[in-house]
Amino acid sequence: MTTDHGFIGVSDHGGWAIFVTASGDGTLLDRRRVELVDADLPKIPHHSEGKVLPIAAAVALVERVRESAEWHARLALDALSQDVPVRIAGVALRRCQPLPPTIAERITDYRASNVADWVMYRNAIAGAAEDRGWAVHWYDAKTVFTAAGEVLGVADGDGYFLGLKASLGAPWDKDHRVAMAAAVVAAKGHPVSQHPA
Repeated sequence: MTTDHGFIGVSDHGGWAIFVTASGDGTLLDRRRVELVDADLPKIPHHSEGKVLPIAAAVALVERVRESAEWHARLALDALSQDVPVRIAGVALRRCQPLPPTIAERITDYRASNVADWVMYRNAIAGAAEDRGWAVHWYDAKTVFTAAGEVLGVADGDGYFLGLKASLGAPWDKDHRVAMAAAVVAAKGHPVSQHPA
């Protein structure tokens, strides 16, 4: 292995995410699916369950989901830091859209309610990373393959990550490819010496 640190690239969904840990030279270190909320809680409370509750109850529900997400994010990063054979320097997360300042506004505003749950999970992961002293890199999913291709010196970044399935095996879907591309870009741009434990 030619690296002494890695980054966790994250491709998130409602209540779960794919974590792919990689180095700046494109070495895959780990891949896993991570659950980000307790099984008995709703996965997208801003967008779904919160819409049918009185606003005070809806806000309380979102708070419970957020607390669960933060707990699960800490557990996931703890597990990764123990399992991966090199030092983890940080996480790479999809950029968040701006939201109204309060939970109540995020529930009642149509546009905000469509993205607030995803932002909540990303912020939970970012907060858990920052608590560990790790860097947080925000990536644009539309350009991440191009950026990773530049880092790795390949003309077709998307094709490069798609082609890795032959050597890495399943599972290797778009979530894995996006997360690994984000990890590679972030790891290359963040030398380990800049991020003490």
